[in-house]
Amino acid sequence: MLHHVDGERLWARLMAMARIGPVAGDGNCRLTLSDEDEAGRALLASWCTARGFALRRDAIGNLFFRREGRDPAAPPVLVGSHLDTQPTGGRFDGILGVLAGLEVLETLCDLGLETERPLDLCVWTNEEGSRFQPAMMGSGVACGILPFEQALAACDADGVRVADELSRHGYDTEPVPDIGPADCYIELHIEQGPILEASGKTIGVVTGGQGIRWYEIALTGEETHAGPVPMRLRKDPVPVLARLIDLVQEIGNRDPEARCTIGTVRALPGSINVVPGRVEMTVDLRHPDEAELNVMHDALIQGCGALAKRFPDIALEVAPRWHSPVVRFDATLAGQVKSCCERLGLATRDMVSGAGHDAFHLARRVPTVMIFVPCRDGISHNPREYASPEDATAGADVLLAMVLERAGACG
Repeated sequence: MLHHVDGERLWARLMAMARIGPVAGDGNCRLTLSDEDEAGRALLASWCTARGFALRRDAIGNLFFRREGRDPAAPPVLVGSHLDTQPTGGRFDGILGVLAGLEVLETLCDLGLETERPLDLCVWTNEEGSRFQPAMMGSGVACGILPFEQALAACDADGVRVADELSRHGYDTEPVPDIGPADCYIELHIEQGPILEASGKTIGVVTGGQGIRWYEIALTGEETHAGPVPMRLRKDPVPVLARLIDLVQEIGNRDPEARCTIGTVRALPGSINVVPGRVEMTVDLRHPDEAELNVMHDALIQGCGALAKRFPDIALEVAPRWHSPVVRFDATLAGQVKSCCERLGLATRDMVSGAGHDAFHLARRVPTVMIFVPCRDGISHNPREYASPEDATAGADVLLAMVLERAGACG
C-alpha cells in the first residue's frame, strides 16, 4: 500500500522556518550557532516534542529526535540534514531534509503505523561551513572523521570559537558526539544544480559525491602609499593575485568534470589609496574522481611554487584546510530508492552530487543514500533558491517509502 505525506503541512513548516533570519529576496541567514540558528532549532524542537519525539543533543550541537520502534534495541534508521544557512542563503538547502524527516515521522503517527526499528531525525551542526570551517562539522565529529578538539578550536572571522558558542547555548555539558550503530542514513536534499529540471525528472538517485579540497592562500608584500612609490619599487601582492586567479581557472578548465572556485578575496588594509600589504583568498577544488582531484591539487601547489620563485618579493603561503574524499553511496539503498519511485510513479535519474553534504561523512560509518529533488534554474546558496511544493512533497513521499522499507512497518 502506498502512503503519502501531508504536503501542505510540510510546505507550511518550510515557510514558518523561513521567517527566522530572513534576508532580502526571500532568503535566509541563520549562521551556525548564532541566535537565529538556535531559534530555528527551538522551533523544530517545539514541533517534535509536541508529537512526543524525544530529543537528544551532543556536545558539538547535533540534535536527534527519536520516534521509537517496537524493538528499542534495534539500530535506528537515520534521516535528516541541517538548518544552518549561508549568509544570503535560501529556504530549502538542508531545511527540506530536516522538515521532510519530521513530516515522515508525523505521517507515521497520523497513520497509526509502528515500525520495528526506531527512527532518528538528525540535525547536523555547521554543514555549510560559512561561519566556521571546515564544513560538515557536526557530522564529521559524530562520525569520528573530524577530531572533536579541532572542531572546538575553529574560529569565525571575529575570533569567536566554536567552543564559546557551544557553551553559550548549553551544548558543552552534553555527551561526546558519536552516531553509534545505525541501520542506514537517508538524506533528502534539493539538487542545487540544473540537471533534474533540465531533464524533466522529479527524483535524483544520488550514487555518490565529488571530492572536495579547500585552501587558504596568503600573499604578503609591503603596505605603502599609492602615490609616492613608483610601480617598479613596490612589493605589491595584487599582480601575483591576478596570476593566481589565472592558475585556478586553468586548472578548472582542463577537464569538463573539474570545478575550481575562488570564493573570497580580501586585500588588506582595504583602503583605496594604499598598496595592499597582504591579500588573502580561498580556493575550492572539486572532482568526481579522486585521482583527478589529486592532480588538480598538485597543479595548484606546483603553480603556487612557480609563482613564489617568479615574485621573490612576495611571500606566498598555501594552507590546505579541508579534504572531503570522493564518496560512493550504498548501491542497495540506491536500488531501493528507485523501486520506491517506480511504485510512486516518479521519474528518476542517477546522479553524482556536486555539493558536499553530511551524508558524505555518514557514508563512511553506515550505509547511506541521498535523494535529490529539482530546484528552479539550478540556483542555490542564493535567496532565489526555490523548490516547488509538488517536488518537495514528492521527495518526502520517497523518503517515507524508504523509511517504511528500511524500518519495517508493523501495522
